[in-house]
Amino acid sequence: MQLLRSDIVFGPIMDELEKAPQILVGFSGGLDSTVLLELLAETIPIESLCAVHINHGLSPNANTWQVHVEDFCNSRNIALHCETVEVIASGKGLEDAARQSRYGVFESLLKQDGILLLGHHSDDQAETLLYRLMRGSGAKGMSGMPASRKVGQGRLIRPLLNWPKSSLITYAHNKKLEWVEDESNDVDAFERNYLRNQLIPVLAYQWPDYRQRLRAVAELSAESHELAEAIAIETIATLQPVEERAGWSLSVPLFNNLTPLKQKNLLRYWPQLKGLDCPGAKVINEVLVALIHARQDSVPMVSLGNGQYRRFRNRLYLLKVSKEVDSSASQQKEVIWNIDNPVSLSDGTHLSAEKTVGDGLRAELAATLNVVTRKGGERCKPAGREHSNSLKKLLQEFNVEPWWRDRAPLFFIDQQLVAVGNFWVCDGWQAKPGEKSIKIHWHANSL
Repeated sequence: MQLLRSDIVFGPIMDELEKAPQILVGFSGGLDSTVLLELLAETIPIESLCAVHINHGLSPNANTWQVHVEDFCNSRNIALHCETVEVIASGKGLEDAARQSRYGVFESLLKQDGILLLGHHSDDQAETLLYRLMRGSGAKGMSGMPASRKVGQGRLIRPLLNWPKSSLITYAHNKKLEWVEDESNDVDAFERNYLRNQLIPVLAYQWPDYRQRLRAVAELSAESHELAEAIAIETIATLQPVEERAGWSLSVPLFNNLTPLKQKNLLRYWPQLKGLDCPGAKVINEVLVALIHARQDSVPMVSLGNGQYRRFRNRLYLLKVSKEVDSSASQQKEVIWNIDNPVSLSDGTHLSAEKTVGDGLRAELAATLNVVTRKGGERCKPAGREHSNSLKKLLQEFNVEPWWRDRAPLFFIDQQLVAVGNFWVCDGWQAKPGEKSIKIHWHANSL
């Protein structure tokens, strides 16, 4: 077994470390992070390092672990940032919630082009792959933890990922290092612990090289993932993609011409390419059944974590969803908008005005606008039309998607409706050719 040495561990990334404006090290006080930090202290000037300890408060020993971390860093003059987080279990469980909290802190601390180093080793990688296998992961999940990836404004690197835990233990004993042990690691009720404590020892007995075998699976899966993603990108480009308010849309008739395999591949990768959650097989099948084959006059929806699939007429929509705004509060309280300044509405959408000529509202009349949303019964005569009609009917005629109709901002001057969203200007309020005008922009980053 090759001995763990800092020159071997950091040799491939030494240039990155020397150029990085910031080097953070996730430091729980356990074996992995203790060895990583000690190796770094041998290699990198101490003043370049900052250890980051996240106190999840889940163990009765959490504060004791923090004291240990503080003592370790003080003894080596290593800068330390400690942060206590509140972990609230979500639908994915306590462990995932703790991970989300942890990475939230890392992202908030990372500077532009900074580096975050974590101590995951090859035993962790094998455990992750087996765990994902039992959860039915596809090619991306079975690619395992990447050795490097983007996080926030910086980059995460796992320099110990190809080293077995036994090498870390040997190094720690040789250096007479002390570390903390998480008592919850012995509780087999947690699925990952069961794999580590019960299943992996059996695999190791029958297949001593199980880590290498699983690494080969991860490498093949990574290649399959890259190929499937590339195919999805090429496929999307053939489906008349359009950037929409709070998302994107594709042609349903063209989608229907794809083979079933390409349809599923597109639905799987489209959200990931846009930074949204990866859909599972159940969601993909629901989209194919409930959306793609829905009646044209229906408006079905399939939820996807931080996104939604929707269907409107012959377009399939992928929309971003934000938990930070209450989009259900469609009744916007009246806002008096000075058009010289952008304004945010209660549903999270934004308004801005562009000075134009002959395109939009007459500028001399529109310095200040009163903004509300539909209450029902409003009528309007869009510029260029012969007759007025109800707003409900007009929004349908202008092909405004149903999920935006109740949220569309209405603009009033002296209690007269002068414009609706960025859809149309009412008759009599439009600028004439060559006349100074105001073009309204209604922005929405998410539903």
